Amino acid sequence: MEKTRKQIIADLKLIDVVVEVLDARIPISSHNPDLEGIISNKKRIILLNKSDLSDEKENQRWVEYFKKQNIKAVIIDSNTGKGIDNSIKAIKEIMQDVIQKELAKGKTRRVIRILVLGIPNVGKSSYINRATKKVSAKVGNKPGVTVQKQWIKLDKDIEMLDTPGVLWPKFESEEVGLNLAYTGTIKDDILEKTEIAYNLLKFLFINYKENLIQRYKLDNTENITENDIAELMETIGQKRGALVSGGKVDLEKVSAIILDDFRTGKIGKISLEKVK
Repeated sequence: MEKTRKQIIADLKLIDVVVEVLDARIPISSHNPDLEGIISNKKRIILLNKSDLSDEKENQRWVEYFKKQNIKAVIIDSNTGKGIDNSIKAIKEIMQDVIQKELAKGKTRRVIRILVLGIPNVGKSSYINRATKKVSAKVGNKPGVTVQKQWIKLDKDIEMLDTPGVLWPKFESEEVGLNLAYTGTIKDDILEKTEIAYNLLKFLFINYKENLIQRYKLDNTENITENDIAELMETIGQKRGALVSGGKVDLEKVSAIILDDFRTGKIGKISLEKVK
């Protein structure tokens, strides 16, 4: 992590614009706070990626939230290509004042150089591949696929620098850690999957109850409260056939089902963080 941080500091000397890719479901938790002081003096654009999995109303609220901080935010979905053209347009627009001043001084127009940042699994490489319309960076659905620095030509006006995704040493709250676990940024084999699924189910029950009812065809939920999440997990396990011998629910299996359903959008468009 420290090696990557030092490399980012060195690379910033060559950079015009920092493009930070965030997970639209968790814009705060997916931002690396250690980078704040490092990139504060650079022009900056935020890309709210995985917008196909997040609540559309919340996406717009987050755009307004960052706008109030004088940061341009663009909603994108690297899987389908939604918003990619808008992100490229935003990069060029944010540099127009600099380019015009340089042209007025007689300087020839130069290439805009951008640094693409983001923690593991937010979709940096997928974004670059969509933006360049080719498989130019390593991509995977697990954290840590990008392992070394890569310069990639976007078009005649923009060059991009991809960097390895890096988490920070200490999470500022348990909520941040849980959000990163729910979305798969923290690998499942590091944490207790059953506990993660339990907490996610509790959040969904409180905030997206109708989504759960529809996905798992639940009934008689009127008397269930947030204190009955263990019972709810048992019910989902029975409905999905996550059973072991004797008809007992396999909690590991039902936990995997719940996490997978959330991460793939089968429960619906869910935003774990909302603008306050």
